[in-house]
Amino acid sequence: MFPTFTGSSRRPRNVNLSGQRNTNPWATSQSWGPGPSGASKTVAQAQADREKRQRERDELAATKRLQRVWRGCRERQNFRQKCREEYDALYPQPTPPGSQSLRLNNALLLLLALFDPVRTSDQQRLDLFVQDLATLDSTPRNFDLFKPASWDRLARLLVGALEHRSSDSSLAILSLLIDIVKRRPFSITSTLHRYYKLLAGYFEKSGHETTSTDQHQVLTDAAAAPLALNSQTGPSVQAYGAFAYSFLTSSNLLFLQQNPKQVARSLDMQFLSESITIAFSGREHLKGLSKDGLLWLLAHFIALNRAAPTSQGSKYLEALYLQLSMLADDIRIRSSRLEEATNDADDSSELSKHSDAQDSAPLPTWVLDQLDFLVNEDGISELLSRFTSSAASSVSLSEDASLLAGYTLVLLRCFPSHGDDIKMRLFQGDISTVTSTGPATIPSVKYFWQAASNTDLFKSIMQPKAQRQPTSVVTLLQPEPKRDLEWRTILLFLELYNFLLRVTDDEDFLPAESQILSQQSPATSRIRSSSLPLNELKQLVNFLKNLSFPLYYNLPDIMPSASNTARLNSLMGVSSVTPSAQEEEAKATSSSFAGIMGMDVLVLRHASTTTMRSLYERDSRRHFLPDNFWLMTSKFDMDGFISAVVLEEQRKDEMAEEEEDLSDSEIDGLDTFHTYTGHRLSRAARIEKHRQMRKIQREQLLAQVGPKLEILRNMPFVIPFDVRVQIFRQFVYLDKSKRRGGNVDPDRWRLSVISGEGGFNNPTARGRDILGRHTARVKRGEVFSDAFEQFYPLGEGLKEPIQITFVDQFDQPEAGIDGGGVTKEFLTSVTDEAFKPGPDGHNLFVTNGQNLLYPNPTAFDDQAEWLRSSGLSESDAEWKSSMLELSKRYEFLGRVVGKCMYEGILIDKAFAGFFLLKWSSSGQSSSADYRANLNDLRELDPELYQGLISLKNYPGDVGDLSLDFTITDQVTTPFGTRTITRPLRKNGETIPVTNKDRPLYISYVVNHRLVAQPYRQTRAFLRGLGSIITPTWLSMFNQSELQRLVGGDSSEIDVEDLRRNTAYSGLYAIGDDGLEHTTVQMFWQVMHEFKDSERREVLKYVTSTPRAPLLGFAQLSPQFTIRDGGTDQERLPSTSTCVNLLKLPRYNSIKTLKSKLLYAIQAGAGFDLS
Repeated sequence: MFPTFTGSSRRPRNVNLSGQRNTNPWATSQSWGPGPSGASKTVAQAQADREKRQRERDELAATKRLQRVWRGCRERQNFRQKCREEYDALYPQPTPPGSQSLRLNNALLLLLALFDPVRTSDQQRLDLFVQDLATLDSTPRNFDLFKPASWDRLARLLVGALEHRSSDSSLAILSLLIDIVKRRPFSITSTLHRYYKLLAGYFEKSGHETTSTDQHQVLTDAAAAPLALNSQTGPSVQAYGAFAYSFLTSSNLLFLQQNPKQVARSLDMQFLSESITIAFSGREHLKGLSKDGLLWLLAHFIALNRAAPTSQGSKYLEALYLQLSMLADDIRIRSSRLEEATNDADDSSELSKHSDAQDSAPLPTWVLDQLDFLVNEDGISELLSRFTSSAASSVSLSEDASLLAGYTLVLLRCFPSHGDDIKMRLFQGDISTVTSTGPATIPSVKYFWQAASNTDLFKSIMQPKAQRQPTSVVTLLQPEPKRDLEWRTILLFLELYNFLLRVTDDEDFLPAESQILSQQSPATSRIRSSSLPLNELKQLVNFLKNLSFPLYYNLPDIMPSASNTARLNSLMGVSSVTPSAQEEEAKATSSSFAGIMGMDVLVLRHASTTTMRSLYERDSRRHFLPDNFWLMTSKFDMDGFISAVVLEEQRKDEMAEEEEDLSDSEIDGLDTFHTYTGHRLSRAARIEKHRQMRKIQREQLLAQVGPKLEILRNMPFVIPFDVRVQIFRQFVYLDKSKRRGGNVDPDRWRLSVISGEGGFNNPTARGRDILGRHTARVKRGEVFSDAFEQFYPLGEGLKEPIQITFVDQFDQPEAGIDGGGVTKEFLTSVTDEAFKPGPDGHNLFVTNGQNLLYPNPTAFDDQAEWLRSSGLSESDAEWKSSMLELSKRYEFLGRVVGKCMYEGILIDKAFAGFFLLKWSSSGQSSSADYRANLNDLRELDPELYQGLISLKNYPGDVGDLSLDFTITDQVTTPFGTRTITRPLRKNGETIPVTNKDRPLYISYVVNHRLVAQPYRQTRAFLRGLGSIITPTWLSMFNQSELQRLVGGDSSEIDVEDLRRNTAYSGLYAIGDDGLEHTTVQMFWQVMHEFKDSERREVLKYVTSTPRAPLLGFAQLSPQFTIRDGGTDQERLPSTSTCVNLLKLPRYNSIKTLKSKLLYAIQAGAGFDLS
């Protein structure tokens, strides 16, 4: 009975309504009811029996199969043993005359059946066969001894035999194999890769051991045998592929590396180039190769082509271009590692322990030597000769030009440190062309300008539609084969033209036709013949404006792959990088622009912007374009432009705060990702790719958040100057409001600090500390030192209001309350003292012939000499502390100048133009740093400038001047002046200056004087300046505009504007009638009568600067004020420059006022502090 809850003993029906059957007969029932019935058990048992019988049948079949395999193996072994017995029976007896051929045929059949390369006895039998065949002298004259198929099988057997033999016992077999392959190159098609790997081992050993010339020739023949010409099909591309990827990828081909000419004579380099091109285009053959193998392939390929007797033209160039494109990142990273490893043995030992040692180790010396050939004079000359020979047809001209451009751009990516050398060699070259009048040669810059300006891309961007609608340019930047070829040509032209601008002085920039044709040095002739006439310059500038604008303003549309939410979130630290995001990152970094792997559109943007800014700086220095030519205000709504830019700045600041959370620790946590080759990238390469991706993402984000800001940062000249000044002031006000919690006024800020930290009655220690750190006591004559000591620890906190107390020589405070005027007096005093040149100053800055200031280039060298004379070495703590102290002083001086700009205080200091250019460059993209220009040297060292100009124009042989790539610096020591000789390039003391590399020498000298020598001083100053004034704000102005921003407007003084913005106090205060005092009216009448120079002297007398604020006297802080100074007719007018106050006595006549005022400003009398 089955108990139930109902008390019924009847068994319930189990109805399955699901339509499914339980396929497992042993599964327990899922219902609560009783187990299966008898019928169900019977069915389950029957199924189990069937499965058991099936297993038994499978086991029986497997047993039979095993027996069959074993019997087959046994039969084969028996058969081979029988063949061995028969083979052995052939050779002990002497051979009857005429029967040797029969024995060889029988022996070959038996050998093909019995041979096992692992068995030593079989190898000995093979030796007997080879010896027997050699006595017959059957090869190559009696090659019909065997059937062709038998020769093919014998060749493959010999390959297998050689793989298991030592090299000293392989010469006879290898010689036989070479003879066979020469007759039948396709006989080892199926074993080509094994064959060449085998040869690689022989080549390695032949380089170590003493080998004869005959043995070297055998190895050469062995390498070339499968590549031999065939009367019907020609050389096999497959054979050349195996030669490249199984032989040339080996690292120890010592014989080839020592004797490349011997190997190259036996090769068809065009077919080798073609096979490499096919493989790198499809990448099928590269999947099993490491980056090291590909680097050795590249090095061997270069060596063989250098040794080849004839030029291979564009085929060689294309193969070289494809290899360099794929290996650019590895070459750039690992070639730079060589010096690091040489200079730091500890790093090398650590590197060898790292799991990525093979991929991140420095390049082998021999590989680096071959790569260096590509960038030296011989390599570039050969490049141009190859290109010239292939460019003799107008049909192939454009394609070859694009190929040359692509190759050169990749070369620049691989060897950034050799960039100037590459550009100079190419700049000095001529390109052969075919014109309607016949063959002609033109300078390479002009050639690429013609090629670039005739492209469809150039013409499309110059159309009015592109000027009105920048978005139309976006389509032209999308990948497309034909456009890629044109972008390469344009990009290379921009790189070459940039180099030309750097070595061109203003006299050669727009030469007259008579100057070009006149007698001059080859260097000057090359520069002038490469320059563009004015009409073409206008065309180029318009093209650059139309191209660069959308590259900043519409970057999210141009690079949409970098704008998806996940990657932006990753950039902003919102979410962690997921594996899918990493894959996307790897994919993005392997993208290409202009068909060049690893290059993105930012490279084009940098090249176009750099060229455009160089032309703009030259136009700013020496006008050659019409007024307002650079403006592009039609692309903006100028009515709301300032407010829109300020809003973008606020959004950028908010995102910058979030971005600060991302640090280098994110790089440390990078997972390893893989390239298509399946091999792990080195850590250095992964970090660089990650940073490159982050840079792309950041540029993309900036373009999304602030497109107008990006235009202002990189193309500021398209916006009027006065608008940019207003934006700058708005940025400063916005920053003050943000930092001070909305309390921009100094007194209100101090009040907010006190009230927020306990109030006036009970201020907390923190409140006292905040105000205390912004308070200083300074002694006149020691203002800079006191300020440095007390305010340097503030850092960017110097932006907040400071409170100054001047003390006398007895340390007693001077009378006066700092209502802003003492702060101005303090800042101007600091700059006056710090920038004072000569022995009485701090020697931080020096002046040129025009009294323009720039950092003392020898400051650190002089300091080092003094420390050295004191017996200190560079490793001593005192040495490092002294150098750090000097750097801090430059940094603090930068902060002081920034503080003046931040507070709108004008200082009467004029800086050298080249130094101001570095201010502007500090806020641009990292790759757009200041680049030294020959014209800038004129401000620094006129004598050196004239000397370089004379060198450039020298008509004779520069070698007669005995110059080398070194330069001498004069440094001051306690014992006088000492001369230090420094190299301008690696091993510069051994490299003479020739006529060809004269422009490069000039470029290096200019770079040393303007960039390298004052680098530490400039970097420290700009670091301090940038901590107060955001560098991107500085990038909105050129050098002359920055000078106006620091020192005021140099245009004529507007007396009426000054009058409208003047305040009056004391008896001069304007009453209810609204009329000025009689003396005040006389003062303004005198100001109108003064010449502009005299007005400036009055302004300097009152405000300490002779120039007006950029936006008029309404911006002068404190306000220009006139107060009565008594009735004494003999008293001179006096001033309080700290508060811009003129104390003017009440003179009775205009004549007296004018004479007293002139006397006061010319004598400098009456300066005091109220």
